[in-house]
Amino acid sequence: MTMLDLAGPFELDKSQGAAQQVYEHLRTAIVTLAFKPGMILDRNELARCFGVSVTPVRDALLKLEEEGLVDIFPQHGTRVSAVDLDSARHAHFLRLALELEIARALARRRDDSLARGLQALVARQRDCLAKGDMEAFIQADQAFHQRMFGAAGAQDLWRLMRGNSGNMDRLRRLHMQLNGKAESVLAEHAELAAAIGSGDAERAEECVRRHLSGTLSRLIALREQYPEYLAN
Repeated sequence: MTMLDLAGPFELDKSQGAAQQVYEHLRTAIVTLAFKPGMILDRNELARCFGVSVTPVRDALLKLEEEGLVDIFPQHGTRVSAVDLDSARHAHFLRLALELEIARALARRRDDSLARGLQALVARQRDCLAKGDMEAFIQADQAFHQRMFGAAGAQDLWRLMRGNSGNMDRLRRLHMQLNGKAESVLAEHAELAAAIGSGDAERAEECVRRHLSGTLSRLIALREQYPEYLAN
């Protein structure tokens, strides 16, 4: 089994830059926990698996290092890093600041079409949860928040936030595995969609604050449950 067997299928699009594609594929594998902390990423093996030269692999790994997702040791190799809690806290601070403003603005606008769209995504999540499809549940979770950013005309901010959220995303995935977390996410999304639909800006802000604070408040439990994932 190769590293790409763990990361999922990959086919190089020759019309786009190889380094960016390799980066995105490796980042997804790390963020989804397919690549666990401590896993060795051999440049030559990755180059063979991706069907590219070592150069785009090197560039992709350097970009992952900048985001705190891998540790590169000159002359010794590269390994997936443990979750950096400072990086996760910084990503949380940025996301909270942005989503509080966005939720307030969307509620004041009181867009019925947006409210229906958000409720439809809640229904999709509910269906995913009933089927036990956690990967689809998480994808619908991201779609819910991306829809809010898009409705606020802040897609660039969404991309900025997502590009710096790798460690926080890993932490959230670990949290999602704890009992009751998925159900609480579903309930909080439903409440937030209702607040935006009813034009209640204060309630929408409170929903966002409560929704985004859950993971960092459970660090002790997460460290006890997944000590191999969290940096000291």
